[in-house]
This record gives sequence, structure tokens and C-alpha cells, in this order.
Amino acid sequence: MEYEVDKLLSNSFVASLAYVSVAVLALVVFLFLFEFVTKYKCWQEIKNGNLSVAMATGGKIFGICNIFRFSIQASETVYQSMTWALFGFLLLLTAYFVFEFLTPVFRIDEEIQKDNRAVGFIAMVISISLSYVIGATVA
Repeated sequence: MEYEVDKLLSNSFVASLAYVSVAVLALVVFLFLFEFVTKYKCWQEIKNGNLSVAMATGGKIFGICNIFRFSIQASETVYQSMTWALFGFLLLLTAYFVFEFLTPVFRIDEEIQKDNRAVGFIAMVISISLSYVIGATVA
């Protein structure tokens, strides 16, 4: 089975479609997991015009996709790519918890929910920046 999939992926168009499809599906799953660990409902807050949530969520989307970019570039098979992307996402999720833990002065989620744009902006930049560091470690 693995050989047949790899043979199909030797076609550039099929490979592009496969990688994008896997990345979009994983993005939806990973965003659901982020939604699960935050104290607010991302999409409801965005619908209500909360720019801080939009920035933080946008940073997560960029970060996840950037990690996929690196994993696709560094891997020889779609399976390796998915494995590295999952590993990278887990590192990004861990960084989210570390960021929350290392700011004892205020609660990140509460400030973002209150539309504190400075905190939303920092959360976005951290997600994007860490995705480059994590992506560079993908082998």
C-alpha cells in the first residue's frame, strides 16, 4: 500500500493535491485542539469582532501551516511529513502552555478574550516565530 501511494505521489500534481489536502485536514484538527485548550471560543469571539482572538488564531494558523511547509520540504514521503508536522504541532502546543505559565502577572487567555490587542499581537508573533524555530528542527 505504501509503495502504491508513493508511486502516485511521484506525479507532481497528485503530490501537491495530497499534501495540501492533508495539511488542510490537519489544520482543522489542530485548530480544534487549540480551541479545546483555550478558555474562550475562538470562532465565536472572532464573529463578535474580537481582534485579539483573530490575531492569536491567525498566528496559530500561520504557525501550523509553516510547520507543514518545513515538514513537506524536509520529508521524502507523505507519511514522514505528517509525522514531523504532528511533532511540530505538539511542540507549538507545548510552547503555548509554557507562554501561559511564564506570564504569571496576567492570564493570557483572559486578556485575549477581553480583546487586549497587545497580548493578542504578542501571542500571534510568538506562534509565528516559534513555527520557524520548530520548522528548522524538522529533519
